[in-house]
Amino acid sequence: MTALLLAGGAYVYSSRSANAEPLEVGAAAPDFETTGALAGKPFKVSLSDKLKNGPVVLYFFPKAFTEGCTIEANMFAEATADFEAAGATVIGMSGDSMEELTKFSVEECRDKFAVARADDAVMDGYQVRMEPTLALTNRTSYVIDQDSKIALVHSAQDPRGHVKMTLEKVKQLERAKTAAPPEN
Repeated sequence: MTALLLAGGAYVYSSRSANAEPLEVGAAAPDFETTGALAGKPFKVSLSDKLKNGPVVLYFFPKAFTEGCTIEANMFAEATADFEAAGATVIGMSGDSMEELTKFSVEECRDKFAVARADDAVMDGYQVRMEPTLALTNRTSYVIDQDSKIALVHSAQDPRGHVKMTLEKVKQLERAKTAAPPEN
């Protein structure tokens, strides 16, 4: 068990979602449209629109400006150019308010990638809700291929493995795409 301190109250949760296991590799990724922020500017985010450009790394984090979430955002920011070179878009998601996410997009995401609001439908669709009564997600990263299928799932409270594993998968998808014979 891990403890999380939020606004003076302690919440105890396990590293697993209240909805059981995360989605499995090969499952259809639920489409969504929500509000996000990039470099402090709010905008509409649609998974299906982002997938038109390549795979999407969708990573869920519990709470902006907490230690682990800050570490993870900084690591994704440092690797943004590598994700872009492999044709992928990174989107961080949490149940935080848009005010918090807008600030987080500048201060911790360093204007490099978007963060978006995970509402109840998104949290439940991706099976990342920490507790049934909380608007908090666990730390789960998905790589979603252009066919809207889950290509990788990594669910762990330690933020350090998420960037490495998702980047390796995105590069693997890019290599497979370039190695594929041309269509007639």
